[in-house]
Amino acid sequence: RSQVLMTNHKKLNMWLQLGGHADGIDDLISVAIREAKEESGFDNFVIVSEKIFDLDIHEISAISEGPIHLHYDVRFLLEAYPKENRIIVSDESHDVQWIPLDKVLKLNSESSMHRMVKKTFALLR
Repeated sequence: RSQVLMTNHKKLNMWLQLGGHADGIDDLISVAIREAKEESGFDNFVIVSEKIFDLDIHEISAISEGPIHLHYDVRFLLEAYPKENRIIVSDESHDVQWIPLDKVLKLNSESSMHRMVKKTFALLR
């Protein structure tokens, strides 16, 4: 748990945790796993807990013809093993990399990232 698998998202042009849209699916943990697999190319993830790890609600600006709206990030904590998986960068990303936990905030200093890094460090104790 000393590294975080992050994506440099093409559309947003920023480093983020893996994830995506539920598209009406109620089983959010399965959505999290599906999205993590799609964005990383990994086959195997371990669910650390089925409890929500973090919840972030933020406003999304109007894009194209879509209106300003709220975006709900329901985040789960998954584990993967770098030596057992090969990163395959999806079309949605510029890059996907393992980032040392203590370097995450240099790539994305948003408050929700601070919160998730703090929670992850707490798990290491």
